[in-house]
Amino acid sequence: MRILYKGREVVYVVGEATAEFCCCASGICGYVVVPGYVLRWKNEANEAGRLLSDVEPIKDEEARLGIAEIIRRREGISNIRFW
Repeated sequence: MRILYKGREVVYVVGEATAEFCCCASGICGYVVVPGYVLRWKNEANEAGRLLSDVEPIKDEEARLGIAEIIRRREGISNIRFW
């Protein structure tokens, strides 16, 4: 997924983990990983033919908080990690 933040494109990945317990229940946990700002989108392919993009990690704490809030509202997930 991609969003705009202050004129820059940000890429993030939404995932889901499931835990099952043999005795009683199961649970699902959503998470988001944010690799960073997109520098070049799908600009080359690796040996397996998968398209690769260049990204810049987001180090600024204020930007991380703002981006996390946008993602939280959009995805309904609060477990957000930055690379």
